[in-house]
Amino acid sequence: MSRTFLGMPGAAPRSGDEGFPERAAKALRDSQLRFNLRKATRTIRARRAGVVAELPDWAELRRAGKEIKDHTLRHLDTYLIQLEEAVTKAGGHVHWAADAAEANRIVAGIVKATGETEVVKVKSMATQEIGLNEALLAEGVTAYETDLAELIVQLGDDWPSHILVPAIHRNRSEIREIFTRRMAGWGRPAPEDLSDDPAALAEAARLHLRERFLSTRVAISGANFAVAETGTLVVLESEGNGRMCLTLPETLITVLGIEKLVPTWRDLEVFLQLLPRSSTGERMNPYTSMWTGATEGQEFHLVLLDNGRTGVLADEVGRQALRCIRCSACLNVCPVYERVGGHAYGSVYPGPIGAILTPQLRGMGSELDRSLPYASSLCGACYEVCPVAIDIPSVLVELRGKGRHHLAERTGMAAAGWVLERSGRLARMQRLGGRLRKLAPGRLPGPLGGWTDTRDLPPIPEESFRDWWNRTDGGRR
Repeated sequence: MSRTFLGMPGAAPRSGDEGFPERAAKALRDSQLRFNLRKATRTIRARRAGVVAELPDWAELRRAGKEIKDHTLRHLDTYLIQLEEAVTKAGGHVHWAADAAEANRIVAGIVKATGETEVVKVKSMATQEIGLNEALLAEGVTAYETDLAELIVQLGDDWPSHILVPAIHRNRSEIREIFTRRMAGWGRPAPEDLSDDPAALAEAARLHLRERFLSTRVAISGANFAVAETGTLVVLESEGNGRMCLTLPETLITVLGIEKLVPTWRDLEVFLQLLPRSSTGERMNPYTSMWTGATEGQEFHLVLLDNGRTGVLADEVGRQALRCIRCSACLNVCPVYERVGGHAYGSVYPGPIGAILTPQLRGMGSELDRSLPYASSLCGACYEVCPVAIDIPSVLVELRGKGRHHLAERTGMAAAGWVLERSGRLARMQRLGGRLRKLAPGRLPGPLGGWTDTRDLPPIPEESFRDWWNRTDGGRR
């Protein structure tokens, strides 16, 4: 796995700067991880396929989702101002953050102004993207994750491995062990006789979190969508923990990526059909929470996060990644993700969408980010299931073209371009290749050899198709 695809960066890691190939090689050696991933992803994608097949207008819904997102991105400046005005009118406070550092400063400042040193969080990829938990801890504030899977990850000193199911790489025996060892250090301990029965594990988490909900006065959330015309924020979830976070604390802070907007309530209806079916394989998610500004005396702050998104928006091909509604359908069908999991991607956004979104948000300055566009077989399964029709393979190819390539590869491609530019040159090279075919090597030399580590070079035919066609008059003699 050290050099899987032609053109993939594969230099020796420096100071921990490992590329995707090295990370994937480590993951492939973990047979338990592969088993957990295979079982979970196949279960989710089978459920998704069933509920999608129930809708005769799924293709039309998908097209509508794509068009709404594209329209919103084209007019993002207008809708962001509209959202700010609506939230402010409803009693909320709006903050603009150009990058992760600014967003962290804003949130930390709001929390410290309350005098609190603890916050509860509902699952939020935006806050993971900016490293908010770590930034708060540096300011003396402890953040407690309340989503069940995020709780497992936090207690295990781990890192999310999936967009929808962050602890997908853990089985229930591993979860029991984590609860038994770590819960007491974060609050209410796990029962001494805790089994690995899913119901028992969920009950242990419920009791542990209930105390936290009732005692914590500040909450931090993300949001799945924001409706520009009314300033309404929307969170979809399955457990109810998010609703506890959103309603009980006296201060609520929401960190929202600026691409999460939809213009109107009518537009939201499309995504409330697309997202549950694509993510959990449900017709409707169990909990849909919506709030507009400050509600029932609660102080509300909305932090609008850029952090590289306007740069992505400027790319005509890559901007479609901003359509993403974080459903994770692309992860569940990806043959690469199923075998290596999310940690190999080195980002809060794993899988196919992470392979195109992360390098655009972070740039391609590191070995890891340069290698992510190659973390794909380009099979196209991700595009087929994407509910907003993001053409991930096309963006991957575009990003590969922007990366740094070895001199041998650049030389070879330049030579191929020169040959293919004129039909006469191609004909002469084909004849020469036919005469020298017995001397052709079994694998490519030097740095290009990675391509033939996992595949054979096709044999050179004795006669080219062009010469056969001319000799046989197109096969007629």
